[in-house]
Amino acid sequence: MHPFRFAVQATKAKSAAEWRDLARKVEDLGYATLFVSDHYVGPGQVAREMRFPPQRLAPIAAMATAAAVTGTLRVGCRVFCADYHVPAVLAKEAATIDLLSEGRLEFGIGAGWSEAEYRAMGLDFAPPPRRVDKLEEVVALVKAHWSGEQMDLRGEYATATGYSGLPIPVQRPRPPIMIGGAKKRVLSLAAREADIVSINNVPFDAVNDAGRTPAQEAVHRYGIVRAAAGDRLAGIEIESSPFFTAITDDPGEAAARVAKVLGVDAALLPEHPNVLVGSLDQVADLLQERREVFGASYISVQQTEFERFAPVVARLTGR
Repeated sequence: MHPFRFAVQATKAKSAAEWRDLARKVEDLGYATLFVSDHYVGPGQVAREMRFPPQRLAPIAAMATAAAVTGTLRVGCRVFCADYHVPAVLAKEAATIDLLSEGRLEFGIGAGWSEAEYRAMGLDFAPPPRRVDKLEEVVALVKAHWSGEQMDLRGEYATATGYSGLPIPVQRPRPPIMIGGAKKRVLSLAAREADIVSINNVPFDAVNDAGRTPAQEAVHRYGIVRAAAGDRLAGIEIESSPFFTAITDDPGEAAARVAKVLGVDAALLPEHPNVLVGSLDQVADLLQERREVFGASYISVQQTEFERFAPVVARLTGR
């Protein structure tokens, strides 16, 4: 089992000072990483349809700034959408951040999921097989770019020929790659190619179309990763993001409040992989249990909860 480490997923800052202060505080509280996300629409109909909080900052500039004002904090995007970026340009931008941060980049990449955001930005939301085809090509290009060797990649979606990528990242053989997903093909790709596999958010249905509860779905996804990883499994971190967290001595009240927001049965929440509600001792025990069951040792919490969650970070980091 990997030791625990923790990240903050941040989407909000209204000023440069606020973002700099946030990055420093995240570092001071012992978190390993500050993640941003790769979304572009502001408030409005599309944001409501996505059910995703608008991200005020573009990811690359935000990551670079956070790295510049901290000394040990790792920075990353959870996760870049392969369709939102020219692959060779993204590879160079990422390598530059790793160089300028002196080796603190974590590179997250995925196939894209929000049809509403694609539509709002005038992008074609291709069927899943095509989006995953592109993701595979982008991952291959990024690895080749970071190697420093001459490239001759001529894919349907990602091309880089006749040159070597610069700069060479500080982290060798390369910065860690995170791939997030929910379905078998993406999770299998992640198991073969990534250093960090994000199990991704599990739906809040009591039972999904496959007949699995949320907890069973997380175990199922981990099983796909294990099967595809083979000998690589020991080197792979499993990342999970509890979208709802509450360190409280009244977990019933907190669960009821979350259930009301989601419109679900509160009884579903205590065992849900994306919910962490309870006292400090209860949450610490639950995280250790989940690491045993579906491998999650890298935990990303939301910006709104990171200060209240800090005692968990202090207790479990490195254990």
